Amino acid sequence: MNKQQADLPSLRLLREQAAWLAPARSWLLQRAGIDQRRSLLDLGCGFGVVSQELARLSRGQVVALDYSLPALLAAELGASPPACANATRLPFADASFDLVFCQLALLWMPLEPTLAEVRRVMQPGGMLVAIEPDYGGMIEHPSELATRELWMASLTRAGADPLVGRKLPGLLAGLGFDVRVELMNELTPPVAQRFDLLRGLPLKRKERRQVKTIERNAKRLSEPWQQVVHLPFMLVTAQLKETAAGRKRWRLGERRG
Repeated sequence: MNKQQADLPSLRLLREQAAWLAPARSWLLQRAGIDQRRSLLDLGCGFGVVSQELARLSRGQVVALDYSLPALLAAELGASPPACANATRLPFADASFDLVFCQLALLWMPLEPTLAEVRRVMQPGGMLVAIEPDYGGMIEHPSELATRELWMASLTRAGADPLVGRKLPGLLAGLGFDVRVELMNELTPPVAQRFDLLRGLPLKRKERRQVKTIERNAKRLSEPWQQVVHLPFMLVTAQLKETAAGRKRWRLGERRG
């Protein structure tokens, strides 16, 4: 991950995020045929909140990788082996995995070199499953709840790319993936935890005061649908095309192994 990355959110917040994304994640993993996958990489696993879920759903081994050694040491990974490494220099041989999973992590990584590495370690016909946000497309109503510019500025300051979602499809297609993108199909009531996540970013003093004011405004709007807050998530399944040359290289490597 980017060396300028802010500290990870608390384990509690990450678990809540993972639970909220669970229906979309389950749907994407089923589409990717996770029950038939035998070599999986949880890229940017953090505390490993999803790693054990991947292991339960698949038939193979899950490698949990993150740049943060403290997060890996604190993770409960079960049988999933940990790997501490930079996503732009993955410590794996070519065509090592048939599924790579990434959730709210690519925005923290140098996108183009990371995706090039994902392609390198992907087996022909393998699948990338990614759930990544696009803060540039936030919808917030009424206007006194607006936090979009705060997210954009503080994420950029922390070394993240708040527009990662819109960039992913084109970059993956250029690397030879067949790409399919869905969006969350249900608008849910906003949760107060979004302010905890925002406060975990490097905000300036003035911005922290703004967050406090916006949070007070949100608490006053307690009736259903008095407030609307929507952060678009790109739900990506991208399969690496099986070319004749690629199949030949993979079969040669498989026989040598």
